[in-house]
Amino acid sequence: MAENTGQERTEEATEKRKADTRKKGQVPRSKELETLASLFAAGFGMLIFGEGIVADINSIMIGNLSFGSEEAFSESVIIAQMSSAGSAFLQLLLPLLVLLCGIVLLSPLALGGWIFSFSQLLPKAERISPIKGFGRIFSSRSVMELLKALSKFGLVAALTIYVLNQALDDLYMLSLQPLVAAFSAAGSLFVWSFLAFSSALILVVALDIPYQVWSFKKQIMMTKQEVKDESKETDGRPEIKSAVRERQQEMSRRRMMAEVPEADVVITNPTHYAVALRYEQDGTGAPRVVAKGQDQVAGKIREVAREHGVTVFSAPPLARALYASTELNQEIPANLFMAVAQVLAYVFQLKQATAGLCMMPSKPVDLPVPEEYSDSLATGGNF
Repeated sequence: MAENTGQERTEEATEKRKADTRKKGQVPRSKELETLASLFAAGFGMLIFGEGIVADINSIMIGNLSFGSEEAFSESVIIAQMSSAGSAFLQLLLPLLVLLCGIVLLSPLALGGWIFSFSQLLPKAERISPIKGFGRIFSSRSVMELLKALSKFGLVAALTIYVLNQALDDLYMLSLQPLVAAFSAAGSLFVWSFLAFSSALILVVALDIPYQVWSFKKQIMMTKQEVKDESKETDGRPEIKSAVRERQQEMSRRRMMAEVPEADVVITNPTHYAVALRYEQDGTGAPRVVAKGQDQVAGKIREVAREHGVTVFSAPPLARALYASTELNQEIPANLFMAVAQVLAYVFQLKQATAGLCMMPSKPVDLPVPEEYSDSLATGGNF
């Protein structure tokens, strides 16, 4: 889009852009890091298993190359000996091969992580386009790859010359040693020289990783128009708005239901509305609405209340008035104080009577609900 509008990519990539790019298999990668990990794994693997491998190779060679003159001219014996030696060699190298395979599979986790994207396997016209090909050849990325290749060649060449110069005396001594000892010494010298050559890539990797991360971030940057379009596309979708709204309502409902066990009373319609009230008996405020709901939500409030021993009081006019005139965590209106006070007094006396502290109270019947609430929910449902 930047090419069509002439806008520059000045904005950081959004989370959606990053996720979409990752789905396409595009993540920062450092081939040098994976190469260095593989080389070091091979070197240290040879240090760990090398002594045993050299000793076993010596035994295999002695065992499979020692036979009589008649056996030397037998095709079946030669084939059997070669097959046995090959199988033995594979068994010797198996631990080293497993180590290398493990490192090759794990090294991508260091930068970019594992990615399985079939989109990279699909044919694309731009991959065979001469114009795109020339663009890639003369791009800044290609220049960087060329500089890395030259740097690697220079570093490895310089280190090779240095290591060989330091090891000249050891190389000369090999010719003076017995075959088995020379074979072992040559293996040790080879492994340490291999690790020394590989260490030349540490500097290349240290420079390559920051460049790859920077280059990838630059590649997926967006124009301001792209950010706006993505925001409209994401936030403007009805299904997304609906999902967000439902999620918010569900979270609010859960928080509300968690307050019901702490209520003093639940006043109901009795079926269509339910309002849970809590009164702090320190006398500093009016009863407060901790939960309210209609139909299914009202049924859930009644169910939770009964499970936790909260009194459910049926008073249809008062329930409708409270539902229409209050919000969650709001104190009840002053003109409903008298009616609610009678209900709470009954509830508190009921608790004392249940505990055997007083006589069973009479349930209030004529609760004073102002006429202004008589038609408050006339259009909202059945009563």
